[in-house]
Amino acid sequence: MTPEQYVQDKAAASGSSFYYAFLFLPAPRRAAITAFYAFCREVDDVVDDMVDAGVAATKLAWWQTEVANALAGNPVHPVMKALMPHTGEYGIEARHLLGVIEGCQMDLEQTRYLDYPGLQRYCHLVAGVVGEVAARIFGQTDPQTTAYAHKLGQALQLTNIIRDVGEDAMRGRIYLPVNELQQFDVKAHEILKRSYSDRFTALMQFQAQRAQGLYDEALALLPAADRRTQKPGLMMASIYRALLREIESDNFQVLHQRIALTPLRKFWLAWKVQALGLSLIHI
Repeated sequence: MTPEQYVQDKAAASGSSFYYAFLFLPAPRRAAITAFYAFCREVDDVVDDMVDAGVAATKLAWWQTEVANALAGNPVHPVMKALMPHTGEYGIEARHLLGVIEGCQMDLEQTRYLDYPGLQRYCHLVAGVVGEVAARIFGQTDPQTTAYAHKLGQALQLTNIIRDVGEDAMRGRIYLPVNELQQFDVKAHEILKRSYSDRFTALMQFQAQRAQGLYDEALALLPAADRRTQKPGLMMASIYRALLREIESDNFQVLHQRIALTPLRKFWLAWKVQALGLSLIHI
């Protein structure tokens, strides 16, 4: 199996909404974003599939070394072999790759966040940095687009957090800020025990409104000159906002299930943005 086949399989197997956004890219850009996404998945899987925290920390340290070696011209892992040919053309730097690893290290060291600013730091590393690299690969021409990418990454990650509250609780993690749980009088043990209440619904509505606000802020930051090049990111916004609405319509029943859109609906939402553009994001 070639490195290119490896990253293609990795991206497709994830079933992620990102995969649908990549389908409409020209081949060179699609190859670059697929390799970068596969890198993110490999690093993220170290934590998600963790049995022993010490082993996971060792694996993340190995990835840090692999990034340095790969950028020096000596990649070993097929993901890095697939990614390295694209780093120069799309401005993918060590700080980007190491930032993603640092975000995953936070998952090993921290299972709670005291407040939203603390959570924002995590979201920036695991999603904002990813958005920055993606924007470059998609064809960014305006420096202001980086601010849009950071903001959109935060919105997407908050949507993930809302969707995965129950799944994360099974791993002993609660990303919802401690002071906001206190604000809505929701106890951590209620989430860990999958106990619904009006208080929990109010807390989740607060989180969803914050995420929707971030989508609006991100779209307002996107320069007109880059609206066409950044269509894959806009596809992600469309898919994830639809997911957020689905979760809201299900009254935030996220503690015992993982609410998802069907592959066909994801493809349809992506196609609508490709065909009709930015206006679709606000529907």
